[in-house]
Amino acid sequence: MSLKAMENKIVSYFKGRGAQFNSLNKFDKHQYVQEHVEGLDEEFLQKEKTEIIYTYPKTIVTKVESSDLGFGYSLNPYQGCEHGCIYCYARNSHEFWGYSAGLDFERKIIVKKNTVELLEKQFGQKNWKPKPMMLSGNTDCYQPIERELELTRNILKTCLKFKHPVSIITKNSLITRDIDVLKELAEHNLVHVMVSITGTDEKVRQLLEPRTATYKNRMLVLESLSKNGIPCGVMVAPIIPGINNHEIPNVIELAAKAGATSAGITIVRLNGSVEHIFKDWLVKNFPDRADKVWNQIMECHGGKVGDTRKSIRMRGEGKIAESIMQLFKLSRERHMPESDFQFNLEDFNYKAGDNQLSLF
Repeated sequence: MSLKAMENKIVSYFKGRGAQFNSLNKFDKHQYVQEHVEGLDEEFLQKEKTEIIYTYPKTIVTKVESSDLGFGYSLNPYQGCEHGCIYCYARNSHEFWGYSAGLDFERKIIVKKNTVELLEKQFGQKNWKPKPMMLSGNTDCYQPIERELELTRNILKTCLKFKHPVSIITKNSLITRDIDVLKELAEHNLVHVMVSITGTDEKVRQLLEPRTATYKNRMLVLESLSKNGIPCGVMVAPIIPGINNHEIPNVIELAAKAGATSAGITIVRLNGSVEHIFKDWLVKNFPDRADKVWNQIMECHGGKVGDTRKSIRMRGEGKIAESIMQLFKLSRERHMPESDFQFNLEDFNYKAGDNQLSLF
């Protein structure tokens, strides 16, 4: 459907959610179809509450092969994310579980119940090679359900026990609950935290990332981490040209003042079902500039909104992408000194899980 046709379509808006419909799952033989978008289907979907689904995987740690990412392993205790960020590339992964990348991604949260047990088993292997392990490489490890389940807190405790390096990226101020564990990890150079901050305009934040912490609270998270000696930085990502690219200098300046010593950036890319979910959101929230924003995203990715090319997909290409990266570089150089943080890979002890050793 063209942007113009979508603009003329009469629809209701689901407040507190990023996606506004359930996109089709490419793996399904049968599809749920919304026949009357302005009627009963919307009412049914609007009333559906968040569902927690427990699962028990056989493995929990994934080795990262991509050269675009600066870490060796990733671990995601949750699949799906109630934060509802409209641009999230992880939405597509929900289709492998038999759900939609749209509303299902935000309302059907899969919890890997045996995460800590599997992690202890992995770390306890003689041949395990410690490398920085990323929490939230897919979905936020501090999303709302974490307050109750504490899977992430227990993962951090396990990393501390084995002296295994861990990095975190989050949009939730819940991370400050675990300052005590993070502080101990930091004393051994075993942890680094990136706080994702896409801007400073709260009205845009509520549309873009409806169930995340406010921008102000995320800055306070940086301040709290820094004061407690926990290395931290800001991830100004993703940048959506025409929506938040002008925010880059302000975000980096405020983050630096709050104690961030490093910064990262990516340009939005809309792979798979995210393309249709984002397009629908864009037209409903920014009808006056939808075409312009869409065309600029395409210009950053060789004429497409999606991009899978290694080393290019994150930073984009072309004049718009180059100007965004230049603005980021200048802002970082002006406000943020280079960080010399290095993970400690020397103190890892695979025997830390041996119950017999705890007797001595």
